[in-house]
Amino acid sequence: MAKKIAVIVRDRQSEALRMGVGAMLADDLVTVFVMDKKVEETENNMMNLETMNDMDIKTYTNCKENANIEYLSTEEIAQKLLEFDNILPY
Repeated sequence: MAKKIAVIVRDRQSEALRMGVGAMLADDLVTVFVMDKKVEETENNMMNLETMNDMDIKTYTNCKENANIEYLSTEEIAQKLLEFDNILPY
């Protein structure tokens, strides 16, 4: 049975985004939450975001500077996190 996994992206953005893509390979349902700051526009980060988009991994942010990621307030994100089996903070 597929688990619902939330990846919280904070300080270690590159590692967290990579983990978001990697966790999907186990046929689990992965959702990524980018918290509090803009995603650094490194080659790896952009490639991982593009891969997540291609693989229909839902991605949310509470930072309006992340233009290509769906915005949710911190409170809305907190409510969504209640739905997950595992939460991986980075």
